[in-house]
Amino acid sequence: MAKQKQKSDPNYKVIAENRRARYDYAIDDDIECGIVLTGSEVKSLRQTSSNIAESYAAVEEGELWLVNSYIAPYERAMFPHKERRRRKLLVSKRELSRLWNETQRKGMTLVPMVLYFNHKGIAKIKLGIAKGKKNHDKRETEAKRDWGRQKQRLLKQG
Repeated sequence: MAKQKQKSDPNYKVIAENRRARYDYAIDDDIECGIVLTGSEVKSLRQTSSNIAESYAAVEEGELWLVNSYIAPYERAMFPHKERRRRKLLVSKRELSRLWNETQRKGMTLVPMVLYFNHKGIAKIKLGIAKGKKNHDKRETEAKRDWGRQKQRLLKQG
């Protein structure tokens, strides 16, 4: 029922999605974070595209950072922004310590999955706490997906 509300909500808008994240990583958990942006970045996100496919998140010096994400420049900005600057992510202290634990002790990675405007019109990013897949894991996932498609075709036919 909540998904229906999000689709009909005019403020909810997906800006960028990392589609390869689920293919390259085994995602255990996800977390929604706020993101610190400048005015021209918000204007640019509302107008044009951005890319989070090559980016990652890291806990450094007690803060959470989004590294190597791309936000297109806004042409009419008085004070333009750098396209690939490090952006601070906002989480609670408890969540930050949990993320640090996961990345430092357990060898997990923080992968950006979706950048979006929530129902209040605020920019948010969903991070996945993930472990990298090996090639044999990727092949196994692909085989399961192919079998699921084939099963659907067979059920449709008869």
